[in-house]
Amino acid sequence: MRGLLGFLPWIVYAVIATGDEWRWGAIAGLVIAVGLVLVDRRAGRDWAEMVIETSAALFFAGLTALSLAAPHSPLTPYGPALVNVWLAGTAWGSLAIRRPFTLGIARAATPREVWDTPRFRRVNVVITAVWAVAFTAAAISLTFVLAAAPHATTLVVAVKVLSFALPAGFTAWYPKRVRRLAAR
Repeated sequence: MRGLLGFLPWIVYAVIATGDEWRWGAIAGLVIAVGLVLVDRRAGRDWAEMVIETSAALFFAGLTALSLAAPHSPLTPYGPALVNVWLAGTAWGSLAIRRPFTLGIARAATPREVWDTPRFRRVNVVITAVWAVAFTAAAISLTFVLAAAPHATTLVVAVKVLSFALPAGFTAWYPKRVRRLAAR
């Protein structure tokens, strides 16, 4: 559950940032992301445990600056797609540097003796890849939906929910499956 808290800035932005409200969504996302990073660092958490929170702080700092400097930017309607482009970049980037973003989150909930095992690492590579694919698919879907039908709110919400719920469900299910198979 701790790992899902890192997605709070993104979720709050998704709820608030509708149409002209993207500025308030960006500001809220920034405040929450910075707050999470500060609380986590004070609690002694390693930066590897806060990849999504740190990524959110950087994204929302930039988006806040853009939304305040150019409140009627042509990017305004594409906010949901931009979020997923950034998250996809974060996930794919973490895989490219061989530090899957889920690794730090999983370590916080797993005994130290399994951290360096190939199975633990492989599980986190697979889970991070699932998130990366979901974010990429959402970015592409939302770009097309928003370009073709900018007021298709129900469809936009459905894509947002599915792009979070499906990989979250997989994240909960997959490690249990791997443990069951290993126990056989």
